[in-house]
Amino acid sequence: MAMIELGFGRQSFHPLKRKSLLLLKLIAVVFAVLLFCEFLIYYLAIFQCNWPEVNTTAYDGEQATREPVLRAMFLADTHLLGEFLGHWLDKLRREWQMERAFQTALWLLQPEVVFILGDVFDEGKWSTPEAWADDVQRFQKMFRHPSHVQLKVVAGNHDIGFHYEMNTYKVERFEKVFSSERLFSWKGINFVMVNSVALNGDGCGICSEAEAELIEVSHRLNCSREARGSRRCGPGPLLPMSAPVLLQHYPLYRRSDANCSGEDAAPPEERDIPFKENYDVLSREASQKLLWWLQPRLVLSGHTHSACEVHHGGRVPELSVPSFSWRNRNNPSFIMGSITPTDYALAKCYLPREDVVLVIYCGAEVNDA
Repeated sequence: MAMIELGFGRQSFHPLKRKSLLLLKLIAVVFAVLLFCEFLIYYLAIFQCNWPEVNTTAYDGEQATREPVLRAMFLADTHLLGEFLGHWLDKLRREWQMERAFQTALWLLQPEVVFILGDVFDEGKWSTPEAWADDVQRFQKMFRHPSHVQLKVVAGNHDIGFHYEMNTYKVERFEKVFSSERLFSWKGINFVMVNSVALNGDGCGICSEAEAELIEVSHRLNCSREARGSRRCGPGPLLPMSAPVLLQHYPLYRRSDANCSGEDAAPPEERDIPFKENYDVLSREASQKLLWWLQPRLVLSGHTHSACEVHHGGRVPELSVPSFSWRNRNNPSFIMGSITPTDYALAKCYLPREDVVLVIYCGAEVNDA
C-alpha cells in the first residue's frame, strides 16, 4: 500500500515541475521582451547615429584658424497630452517613448545644447493653471538634463494658442518656464528664437512687441557685421560675426509639401494640399521680413510633423523637423547639427519605429502561445 502511494506522488510531481518550468520560461520571455522593447531598442537605434563632420578651418586673410564646433540637437512637436484629450494609456505610452529616446540620446551623443521647436504641450492653449503645472512637471522629468547641457524651447501654437487664442497671460506663462530669450550666442554662433505665432502682422499688442524685438535683434546682428566701433552701434558688447541660425515653430511660407521627399515626408496624398498662411505656415510678408531682417544662413522649424527641405530665394535652406512623438509619426526622428561660426553640417537620427515594437510584442505572444 505504501509503494502505491509513493508511485502516485512521483506521478504528480513531474507535471508540477513542468508547469513551474513553463512559468519560469514565460516570465523570462516577458522580461526579455520588455527589456528589449522598452530600453535596449533605443540604444540600438540611436547608437547608429553619428555627429556629422563639418569643416572647422576658417581663413582670416591668408591665415588659417581652427573654429570650435557646437553639437546641437533639434527636435519638435513633442505634444505632451493634457487632462482633456487622449487616453491615459496613450499618454503613458508616448511619454515613456519620448523620455527613453531623449535620455538615451543624451547619454550616447552628449550634445551641448538641445532646441525644441515648439508644441511642447498639446493643450497649453487652453489648460488651467493646475493642469499647466502638472504638464510642466512631467516635461521637466522627461527632458531632464545635466547642468552642462542647455535646453532651449520656442513657443508653438499648442503652447500659447493660435493667433486668435493667444493672449498675454499664456505667453508670459510659457516664458516664465522656458524664458523669453530671443537671441542665444555660444561658441561664436548666433541663434535667433522666434515666437512665430505672434507674426500675424495685424498689429496686435503681442505681435507689435514681437516685431519690435526682432528689429532690435536685427540691429544687433547688423552691428556685428559692420566695422568694430561704429558709432551707430553704440558702446555695448557686439555679437559674434556669424550669420544666425533661425529657429521657430511655423515654417516660412511655402505653397505646400509638393516638393518634399523622403521616408519621413508627408504622405503622398497630402503633399499637394495647399498650405494656409498663418495657420500651416507663416505668411509671405512675415517670411520676407524674417529673411530680410535677420539674413539667416539656416532655418529650422516644426509644426507640420513631417520632414521637408526647401531653399528660400535659392540660397537660404530651411529644414522642417519631424515630430519626436509616436503619437504623430510611426518613425519619429531628430536632427543632429555640428555647427561652427561659418559652416554647419546636419544629420538625421531615427528613433525606433512604433510598428516594429508592436510586431516584436505580437511575435513574442504568438511564440509563447
